Amino acid sequence: MEILPKSLGTRPRLAVEVRAEGVVAARAEDAAAVLTAVARGDLPEGAVAPGLKAGNIVDKGAVAAAMRKALDAVAGTGRERLRDVTVIIPDSAVRVLFVDFDELPSKVVEALPIVRFRLKKLLPFDADEAMVSYQVMSHEKNGMKLLAIAMPKAVLDEYEAVVLAAGYVPGAVLPSTLAALAGLEEAQSPLLVVNAGTGAVTTAIVQGERMLLHRSFDLNVDVSAPEIRSVLPLVDRENTAQEWAQQEPLGPGGWDRFDAEAAMQTSVVETAIVREAGVSALSREVSQAVSVAAAYFEDSLQRPPDQVVVAGTLGADSLASMMEESGVEGLQVREMVDGGMLAAGATTSRVPRGWLAGVRGALRN
Repeated sequence: MEILPKSLGTRPRLAVEVRAEGVVAARAEDAAAVLTAVARGDLPEGAVAPGLKAGNIVDKGAVAAAMRKALDAVAGTGRERLRDVTVIIPDSAVRVLFVDFDELPSKVVEALPIVRFRLKKLLPFDADEAMVSYQVMSHEKNGMKLLAIAMPKAVLDEYEAVVLAAGYVPGAVLPSTLAALAGLEEAQSPLLVVNAGTGAVTTAIVQGERMLLHRSFDLNVDVSAPEIRSVLPLVDRENTAQEWAQQEPLGPGGWDRFDAEAAMQTSVVETAIVREAGVSALSREVSQAVSVAAAYFEDSLQRPPDQVVVAGTLGADSLASMMEESGVEGLQVREMVDGGMLAAGATTSRVPRGWLAGVRGALRN
């Protein structure tokens, strides 16, 4: 199973993302990935519990039904109906790491065992029982840097099985943030990207096709509790040099404003999600993750970021409010998906743009 992006020439023209908050599907007709149809399927609370152990798909029937509803709405009809689909999975279900090598065999079949062996000490699960994929990110004077992705096979099997249960065929499988990053236009200016939901947040720093940071946190969200606890604790940047070195993608476009009605409807959806999780606690956790990533940005590039590009279900407006509430100032916040990435008939207030970053990136060449 492919767990790194590949060209649209061999990748399906349908994509679906599974998150704890719901399922979203989209279709694009060509490599430009202008979304011609988008749809969303709602999930009952707790139906998906992303993680590195089996049991991600808690309610298979509910997830399959939501996926079928979303995909059926975008797959087309008759002979044009599509069945192969790229699946985007939560970042919490995979590990993304940067690994340095002096050298590697050029043939994947020979290099993969070496990559697996190196990952043994870095993964919290058995590398021999995992699906592993890698991509050479850079060749340097004294070696090479690889982006490695590892996922427990039992977890991958769960996501594949629910796609099959929905009546579709899983093709490439991509982690959420790497899928979203593939939708960025190459630019010389580095970008700070935040992919946030109520249960997890990933921060990434990219400059063109070069990734400087990929760092994910799982949030243990309990709406009845006064606090939201980080499963992976947030730490001071002075203590994270080695961790950051291990966790670093692929592949920025402009943005335009929603019309007033769409903006209002989208804000209602985003606000409801945030309220359910507990605004204050979630704001602290997400804002701290952004603040730490911004500090790393400035340390690495000798300049502060001037904006945050947002993917994920929280949306740019909610993230901006969280940052303001937590005292994180000076950063412009914008959505990764802009109006030019959606065909006229695909726009829908039920699917806020933040939800579409992953599927749009997965469909882009």
